[in-house]
Amino acid sequence: MKLRADRSPTLSRPGASTLLASSVLARLPLAMFSIALLVHAQRLTGSFGIAGLVSGAYALCSAVAAPQLGMLVDRCGQTRVLVLGATLTALALVIIGILPRAVPPAVLVALGGAAGAATPPLAACVRTLLPTIVAAPDRLPELFAFESTVLEVTFIAGPPLALGLGAVWSTGGALAVTGLIMLLGTLAFAAQPSSRRWRPNLDAPRQYGGALRAPAIRTLVMILFAAGTAFGATEVGVTSATHALGTTAMAGPLLGVWGLGSLLGGTLTTRLGGSATTARELTFLLVALAFTHGALIVATGSVLAIGVIILLAGASIAPTLSSIYSMVDRTAPAGAETEAYSWVLTASLTGASVGASLGGWLAQTVGPPGAFALVLAAGALAVSGALGGSRSLPGAREVHDRRGTNLRATENPITTNEKEKTCGSAPRLA
Repeated sequence: MKLRADRSPTLSRPGASTLLASSVLARLPLAMFSIALLVHAQRLTGSFGIAGLVSGAYALCSAVAAPQLGMLVDRCGQTRVLVLGATLTALALVIIGILPRAVPPAVLVALGGAAGAATPPLAACVRTLLPTIVAAPDRLPELFAFESTVLEVTFIAGPPLALGLGAVWSTGGALAVTGLIMLLGTLAFAAQPSSRRWRPNLDAPRQYGGALRAPAIRTLVMILFAAGTAFGATEVGVTSATHALGTTAMAGPLLGVWGLGSLLGGTLTTRLGGSATTARELTFLLVALAFTHGALIVATGSVLAIGVIILLAGASIAPTLSSIYSMVDRTAPAGAETEAYSWVLTASLTGASVGASLGGWLAQTVGPPGAFALVLAAGALAVSGALGGSRSLPGAREVHDRRGTNLRATENPITTNEKEKTCGSAPRLA
């Protein structure tokens, strides 16, 4: 990475800024759902155990459904999948928000799972469109870095907004409002010309294995599973450490500092013109991620020490993730781009769940250092995955023209008859 002499806008095409802004609005509630479900389910049932099941059902079903929804987008286009998914998700969350206290726990778990399974693949759809809105092809890594950086705002602001709205109004109202905001944001995104005009590559062969038939995608999925495990264990470890220090209330601010670090790291990466483009550069970022997060194991005795180290650790997140997304763009099989992005999201969510569960057990039995030992081990696994799969990852000078069909879709959209070969005619938004 080097500092760009050209500081012309990365998003210079008409509608590009609006597309990205609407995607951020639509994805803001996604950072609120898990905590909002947890708090509201606990309020309804009086049990954190049941609340954890509801929140877990949402996360698990979201992770399982994401690749299938991505595959559906690759066959049917974005509009129908996004609109239907957002509508069903919002409906499930509104229903949960208005249920009485006497509701059976099984109903809450089922509705939480339904909301997760229907959650629209917004992140995958956005990243599939980035090559169509970038000012120039060589600015694409920079745009991935910028998108990852902007997205950090949702993780910083989302949970406090959900908790604050629940405190001043009601937890059910907060859940319903977040669902409606997600619906409105998704409709705004789906109405953008770039999203409406995007069409699947119907000429691409449909082979067994989908996006996972590409060795690079399998490598990136494994790396993100390991990184997700580290993230999940970090969150639990920080919470456990503050509790042990008698400063439980500091867990939220410290996790906010973590997100701030990622925001700053992503901003710097964007300024430098993009993130890693080769396996060697990605490995370097993963080493930094593993080392800085693992260093928390020596900071459990001081809130200030945790704050300093987690700020540095956060700075490695956005650059690493944007590098992975850029490599997905360059290596996903033709006709399976959205599915590929969905698989890396599923890997990250699954890893975070494993990290939170195992990290929680370690924190309970060994103490906070146990959770951070898991962080270090997961980071080492991510580095090992990058080293072991380096030959499958893109090189610095590879020319990537796989997306030719989709990039030309705005000028030569497919016909209704062609569309019906896979999933019927697509709805049009005037």
